[in-house]
Amino acid sequence: MDSSGLEAVFLANRDTLLRFLRSLGAGDAEDLLQELWVRIQTAPTGPIASPLSYLYRMANNLMLDRHRAVRQAEKRDREWTEATGGPSLDRSEEPSAERVVIAREQAALAEAALQSVGDRAARIFRRHRIDGVEQRVVAAEFGVSLSTVEGDLRKAYRAMIDAKRRYDEA
Repeated sequence: MDSSGLEAVFLANRDTLLRFLRSLGAGDAEDLLQELWVRIQTAPTGPIASPLSYLYRMANNLMLDRHRAVRQAEKRDREWTEATGGPSLDRSEEPSAERVVIAREQAALAEAALQSVGDRAARIFRRHRIDGVEQRVVAAEFGVSLSTVEGDLRKAYRAMIDAKRRYDEA
């Protein structure tokens, strides 16, 4: 099964996969489902004997990866704070001038990438990813379907990924 076949299985079972992620305790199930969709589209695939089982496994692995990343970040932050004795008064918490310049460049590239996908897609992306509003709520706010929100998010994600690749190559 090629990726387009896997995409069709995903779309046919989207609600079931969402319920599965929620049953595992994913508070951000919509985000995980969106990440699963992006991975399906970007990962090269070969023949898959049981595509639905494959999607469930991918969803479960994404959930585990997210959980591990959060746990690891908390551990790293805790160990860093313990090792350094907490925030230091002799060091500035402000980023260096170089980091500020790099961050501004990256922000400008991200903004340009968002503007390239159109006003509605950019606003939907900001509302969902920056403001943290669920996709269903965003759909209601904009008066569009959930699939339209997902499509606009896919366009925005692709634009952001392309911008990051261009930045990394430069």
